[in-house]
Amino acid sequence: MSTEELRDFYLRYVDLANKRDFDRMDEFAHDEVIMNGTPVARDDMVAEFRRHTDAVPDLHWEIQDLVVEGDHVAARLIDTGTPVREWNGLAPTGASVEFAETAFYRVENGRFKDMWYMMDADTLRRQLAG
Repeated sequence: MSTEELRDFYLRYVDLANKRDFDRMDEFAHDEVIMNGTPVARDDMVAEFRRHTDAVPDLHWEIQDLVVEGDHVAARLIDTGTPVREWNGLAPTGASVEFAETAFYRVENGRFKDMWYMMDADTLRRQLAG
């Protein structure tokens, strides 16, 4: 994929997540991906997305920075939403949250093969603690 194609691919992936169109994830990820160093079936990855969006129905990913180099994508995102169920071990308080996420990907044969992500859990905890 060219740099522009890979950039468009990632934009479509984030749009898919924001629209909850997880049934199309096979267009974006191999049957098995390496997530933070651990092999994960795509179906399990989709189930994790659904757990996040069930707990935070209005969860929204907004790309702040996007860098594409070769077969790698790096993104800095701002995630927002209001948890309605326990999420990441934290009870909902009615408070909305906004926190940073950093994600890195390696694309192989037109789909994600390796994925790494980190979120600012400290900010999330502070916001939910009130």
